[in-house]
Amino acid sequence: MASEGLAGALAAVLGGQGLSVHSCDSAPAEEPPAPVRLRKNVCYVVLAVFLNEQPLKQLPGILAPFSNGSLKAKRDTLHSETAAAPKHTRTSQQFEDEVLLIQEAKKECRGSWYLPAGRMEPGETIVEALQREVKEEAGLHCEPLTLLSVEERGPSWIRFVFLAQATGGILKTPKEADAESLQAGWYPRTSLPTPLRAQDILHLVELAAQYRQQARHPLILPQELPCSLVCQRLVATFTSVQTVWVLVGTVGMPHLPITACGFTPMEQRGGIKMAILRLLQECLTLHHLAVETKGLLGLQHLGKDHADGICLNVLVTVAFRNPGMQREPPKVRGENFFWWKVMEEDLQSQLLQRLRESSVIPVNR
Repeated sequence: MASEGLAGALAAVLGGQGLSVHSCDSAPAEEPPAPVRLRKNVCYVVLAVFLNEQPLKQLPGILAPFSNGSLKAKRDTLHSETAAAPKHTRTSQQFEDEVLLIQEAKKECRGSWYLPAGRMEPGETIVEALQREVKEEAGLHCEPLTLLSVEERGPSWIRFVFLAQATGGILKTPKEADAESLQAGWYPRTSLPTPLRAQDILHLVELAAQYRQQARHPLILPQELPCSLVCQRLVATFTSVQTVWVLVGTVGMPHLPITACGFTPMEQRGGIKMAILRLLQECLTLHHLAVETKGLLGLQHLGKDHADGICLNVLVTVAFRNPGMQREPPKVRGENFFWWKVMEEDLQSQLLQRLRESSVIPVNR
């Protein structure tokens, strides 16, 4: 891949798109990468946050389907707000601020309340899993608007949190109680029902509300591209004044480097950031460098034909702990990587803005 190809790849990743994964530049030495399989060595969970923007007097038990045009208009409105100005303020004074919750039916948490969520099944895309869980637990049809966050407990357990929009269906009542849930309902964000199954949803509800008020990243949805591993494509940056360098892998055609996540006890305990540090340690002297994972620019997954892997596009910064007069990126060891100076003004501007405003999907442990 020449410089033009690198520029195209970087533009695609910054735009939330995916790229084919052909090989990895780094993998655990003691554990060669093996294809991942749902229910065997990985568990993916989907979770949806719905914020009700209808006036209180218009909140029915039966939710009339939105037209495709209405849903498209909603996403287009959000897209125009987030793409043009990542920090855009919305007004919601005329709306009742409510959240969709479901009442759990599982024995260990029966009667408690939670956001619609559940484990993905083999053969599903991430969006299909989200739509299935919401229909089963809340009775509603939906479309995701954007990823809000990704949570992980090492590469074997990852949860995808979405801001979603109801598009139709009938809100589940106690008469429709089953093994999936007892009922669903809209509740004021500041006065949620008790008991909650877990307190972790409070942060997610606030994250969704903050995004609607002041969106920090563009609308981003999973891209349906196959991947056999849990891996990360790095946009590893070094900045000096208004100049940006990006780390590039050289094995094969020049490309944004990819690191495979391992399933060793150490990498499970350390989380997915361990794979990032492993790759950087292979080509840089890290003891005098500060490495920060900013968040996700996007992700890809397919779920069909046993392609259960996921590739996360991760924005990373590399800086000297004591900058001094250092205006060039740290020296690269070996011949498998080099620093590419981004000369395209638009790409440089996008990168600097995303870095400056942390305009990424947060990754939490």
